[in-house]
Amino acid sequence: MEFVIILVILAVIGLAIILIYNRLVALRQTTNQAWGDIDVQMKQRYDLVPNLVETVKGYATHEKETLENVIRARQQAIDATGMKDLAAAENMLTGALRQLFALSEAYPDLKANQNFLSLQRELADLENKIAAARRFFNNAVSEYNTAIEQFPAVVLAGPFGFKGREFFEIAATERAAPSVKF
Repeated sequence: MEFVIILVILAVIGLAIILIYNRLVALRQTTNQAWGDIDVQMKQRYDLVPNLVETVKGYATHEKETLENVIRARQQAIDATGMKDLAAAENMLTGALRQLFALSEAYPDLKANQNFLSLQRELADLENKIAAARRFFNNAVSEYNTAIEQFPAVVLAGPFGFKGREFFEIAATERAAPSVKF
């Protein structure tokens, strides 16, 4: 009888380990999928930037520095390794693109160009998709990180190679509310 009780206890512990492990794997896969979604959106954004720069270049020949900043920021985002580097590079690219769009105010012909307007709309749509994918990713990371830190999963997470993930955060300057002056 004692042997059966021990066997049942071991079976319950084994089943619990399997369930915990499978949950951690599923959460890790969700974060990987969420990152893949961000990666796809950013790739589309990176592909759009050269077309945008070429369109602006035809109208704003005196704005070479702004155009070079956009291209440089795009390349840094493409080359970034690690979440912190990528977040910094993405924030730099966003700032450079804002400067590029601000140029359209100084060039009425550019502002009226259908190709420019189409690229601007497409980029705005991608920015919204990236923001949504970023929120989903950060939520998945939060859920995953919480799961690997909770007992009893914390006992299994380390030995099975489950490590915390970094959030894809925006820069503090992006978080600040814009100032409004009258």
